[in-house]
Amino acid sequence: MRLFPLFSLAALFGTQAKCLRVACSQSWIEHTPIAYAIKNFYKGDTATIVNGGVASLSDKTVDLGANAETQGLKNYVRNKNYRLIGIIVEVTYRLVANKAAGIQTLADLKGKRIGTMPGSSAEVFVRQLLSSAGLSQQDYTVVSGDVCMRAPCGANSFPQQLKNRKIDAFGIWETAVELGIEALGEANVAVFKNASIYREVYSLYSTAEKLNDAGTRKKIVQFVRALNQTYDVFKNQPDKVYSTVAQTVGVDVPVLKKVWDDHKWGPGSLGQDLIDYLAYEEQYLSKADRRQAFTRADLAKFVDPTVYQDAMKG
Repeated sequence: MRLFPLFSLAALFGTQAKCLRVACSQSWIEHTPIAYAIKNFYKGDTATIVNGGVASLSDKTVDLGANAETQGLKNYVRNKNYRLIGIIVEVTYRLVANKAAGIQTLADLKGKRIGTMPGSSAEVFVRQLLSSAGLSQQDYTVVSGDVCMRAPCGANSFPQQLKNRKIDAFGIWETAVELGIEALGEANVAVFKNASIYREVYSLYSTAEKLNDAGTRKKIVQFVRALNQTYDVFKNQPDKVYSTVAQTVGVDVPVLKKVWDDHKWGPGSLGQDLIDYLAYEEQYLSKADRRQAFTRADLAKFVDPTVYQDAMKG
């Protein structure tokens, strides 16, 4: 067994202590402000991205996690110390359907095969959207598949399944839906979305313990300030980031540009409107997971606006 000198161990642990660790999936467009903020605006010692999400906060070396609100709520069931501290982006999901399958309206999806990813924010979107048209879960069949972000897409991917008529429609995050539209042609598809029924609220999370630690909280506040600078670029100067975002997640710039406006870059409100929205989603999630729904008091504790309030003071 190799032994390290004491000074080396101290240096090692000191470096880890200074480094802000942010867990998120690096495959999707939603995470890209995090990487951009670290590279361009963060003034703390160091920050790094590790693969994961809100569930990674169970690792005490992870300071922040990023995920859709769906996963935030699911993890809050087991971890009442988790806190939603900011909104990175709100995304209006879309469902694309093949008109040749007799689909013109949402009601026409009755009896159809619909692709989505079970257990994800996309499944919540599909279920909520179809429920708004009076369809129950027994009225259609959910089909699993792969998410494709850049053409050509594999045989099991949602865009290719749609093209090959193995499914009649699918709802998932971008750029997969745009590729599904392109696979059939705009004239041959019906596209449905309704942000008032479902939108992804891709958020930043931490824990009560991290936020109560003065040194860690200071770094988190600095990081949120860096994110705020990033949002300004993403919203008002997107031409500066298209190529970086496209390269980061492996998509083509022309396709990215088509879906950009469906992404409302933060900081979103952490006020009553968010709690109302989470309570609405909880009606579905608690039934789907067969558990007691969170009360509004639970959700008010889950949503902690104080980090953003501190960041705005700087």
